[in-house]
Amino acid sequence: MSLKSLIATGTKLWLDSIDPELVKKNRAAGATGATSNPIIISEILKTGRFDKEILAIAERGIVDDDIAWQMTDKLVRDAQAVFLPVWQETAGNNGYVSFELDPLLEDIEINLPPKDRIARYITLGKQWAAGHQNRMIKVPATPAGLGALEELAAAGCTLNVTLIFSQRQYELARDAVWRGAQRRENGLDGFKSVYSIFVSRVDVYTEKAVADLSPAAQGMVGIVNVKRLWKLNQDFWAGKNLKLQQEIIFASTGTKKPTDPPDKYVSALAGSDIQTNPPATNDAVDKLNKTFTRMVDQLPAKEVLDEIDRKVDMGKMEAKLMEEGVAKFADPHKALLKLIKEKRQSLAAAK
Repeated sequence: MSLKSLIATGTKLWLDSIDPELVKKNRAAGATGATSNPIIISEILKTGRFDKEILAIAERGIVDDDIAWQMTDKLVRDAQAVFLPVWQETAGNNGYVSFELDPLLEDIEINLPPKDRIARYITLGKQWAAGHQNRMIKVPATPAGLGALEELAAAGCTLNVTLIFSQRQYELARDAVWRGAQRRENGLDGFKSVYSIFVSRVDVYTEKAVADLSPAAQGMVGIVNVKRLWKLNQDFWAGKNLKLQQEIIFASTGTKKPTDPPDKYVSALAGSDIQTNPPATNDAVDKLNKTFTRMVDQLPAKEVLDEIDRKVDMGKMEAKLMEEGVAKFADPHKALLKLIKEKRQSLAAAK
């Protein structure tokens, strides 16, 4: 019942998975959208439920990279079908599934020139968005990802800008998307964008890098950071007279410390916009049988905010978390390709 209480505060609940069984379960619990990434795709394929599909594609002589994208496309499409009624009922304001563009564009080992990366993001974004109503194209807030946003928005792509940790990234992303949106051939009625701000990873960072934070401030930096960005986002879009909401996604909402309650971030950010929660977080939260109240606009005491502002260098934080984030972005896709290669070989041998 706790998830219903969370939704009643004004939070849109999305699922950080597109596993068909979990999508069905969480949709019944009130989830209205979902997101995908290579880790999620790998976990689904490891179960063996889609071995027949993988073998059928492989037997057509298709290479591992294309198998990965065909399976990703299929799983995202299947999730989109579940949430399409939500998209229709809300006239495009909710009911989306996010499709992440090729993480290898950010691979340090491949090291594509910046212009080439930007061009690939634009090409792939248009390709994977084509013909879809409730698919969001997920683009990271890296230099190349940011460089592609204006053209993707102008082309009519519905965008989820991910891997955002700082105000600098958020403002660059938002402004680029808004510039592009104003160039859309079909006007602004169908314009929708979201900005995924990572929360718990910030607190993991400060525990190591800013160990002298007081107990009142330690573990609160991610929450304070995202609440401030939420308020900036609210203020920016107010008065733009848009039909659809341009929202913050509260991402990385699963707790990383065993001593933290499972609803630490869920509770703190209740009341507005979108939470993409891991399946385990949703399960744990629902078992709490808790009544949630709107907290997204409530900040800690001034002395806590002052301490955070004094001690946390947001530029250093962004740099470190982006360095880690880009690795976490590319490495799982390499692992997915390795998994598909192994499956393709073992399935062919078994046949």
